[in-house]
Amino acid sequence: MPTTHASPAVSPAELAAHAAYVLRANDIGVMTTASPRLYPHLWSWDAAFITTGLAKLSVPRAIVELRTLLAAQWRTGMLPHIVFGPDTEYFPGPDVWRCEVAPTAPAARTSGICQPPVHAIAVAHVLDAGRRAGGADRELAERFVVDSFDRWLAWHRWLAGARDPEGRGLLEIHHGWESGMDNSPRWDDAYARIQPPQPIPVDRRHDLRYVKDPAERPSDTEYQRYLWLIQQMREARYDDDAVRERIDFRMADVFMSAIASAACAVLAELGAEFGRADEAAELNELAQRFRDGVLGSVSATTGLARDQNLRTGAWVDTESIAGFAPLICGADQPTLRRQVELFTGPRWCGHPDLRRALPPSVPPDSPEFQPRSYWRGPQWPVMTWLFWWALRRHGQHAVADRLRAEALDQLGDLSFAEYYQPLTGQALGSSQQSWTAAVALAWLVE
Repeated sequence: MPTTHASPAVSPAELAAHAAYVLRANDIGVMTTASPRLYPHLWSWDAAFITTGLAKLSVPRAIVELRTLLAAQWRTGMLPHIVFGPDTEYFPGPDVWRCEVAPTAPAARTSGICQPPVHAIAVAHVLDAGRRAGGADRELAERFVVDSFDRWLAWHRWLAGARDPEGRGLLEIHHGWESGMDNSPRWDDAYARIQPPQPIPVDRRHDLRYVKDPAERPSDTEYQRYLWLIQQMREARYDDDAVRERIDFRMADVFMSAIASAACAVLAELGAEFGRADEAAELNELAQRFRDGVLGSVSATTGLARDQNLRTGAWVDTESIAGFAPLICGADQPTLRRQVELFTGPRWCGHPDLRRALPPSVPPDSPEFQPRSYWRGPQWPVMTWLFWWALRRHGQHAVADRLRAEALDQLGDLSFAEYYQPLTGQALGSSQQSWTAAVALAWLVE
């Protein structure tokens, strides 16, 4: 039997205090690093989740986090997946991305790809926190929604136009990093088809310096493919149409599409409240388009949503947490009911070997399951939070409440780990991870 790792009993107040300390320690002024050593810059979807926690501590500081990201927005509307801070010790850094070759790149140093569009959800949390606080915080939060609305709208319009040009309702990605689930088995077949024409040096890898067990991270072979895709995009000068024609990796990402649907719906609600009725109607149409795309991908056999390889046309039947995309964007009652049954059932959260009843990134009975390897098995607190938020939004309060209770028990080890070994409960990856601390605060502080 593997050794299990139990969390000590800590009070909610103690957990919240430790989480707040992590966020303050990782604050470098106008951005919060994703973690103190492994991720020393601002990551796009990390920043959104981090904002949900920062809003519980300081509404003005939460707004600064989102403004920093918006300051790096590309002229196309794209929000880049990394905004590089002053620490240059990271690979691949700005010298690899070389986004200055793109006419539409911002002055800020960024990467040339995006991540899932969770940001509108964060904006809504900032508004809620400001209204709860009242006074100057309320005024500041409401003004931020008004002032930034067009920037978020441009981001959503870019996704719809550049990444779903045919209007199918499924956003395409050009790198596994864009999904946020870098080495998920969802991408194995697509990556296996990629053969860089010559070896690409990976000796500058930053991640292996701070994670003791290389099995927790992608392999060097995988990393060479990652870097080859960057080279292809760079040679296309990050032009959306040119990249789509050239890139070896073109996947319709069902989970990113579900997040886009949910975020469009939230941004539509904000637009309707703040006098942007026409834009709210447009966003609601996009939300429905992406929801339809997600639901159209669901396998009648497994009940899980699927990605699609746009280079081959093949649907990807590999099991992963992305199969529960309909729980994020919403679904008709029969689909929602079946998804909840699968999610809570013995193959997923209800699996008898799990240390805690939380969603693993890959189910333990899958042949692709690797309990220590990043997105190939571990449980991610930030994913638990996202499902908790979505389940509550769709009326599944009992399931959501159970997730919250299990997650807070997991976080009681006070490591605020990036992810956890699902069978033993061991903290893995980077510790003192900002988005892990942020979701703890989002759960605890009202």
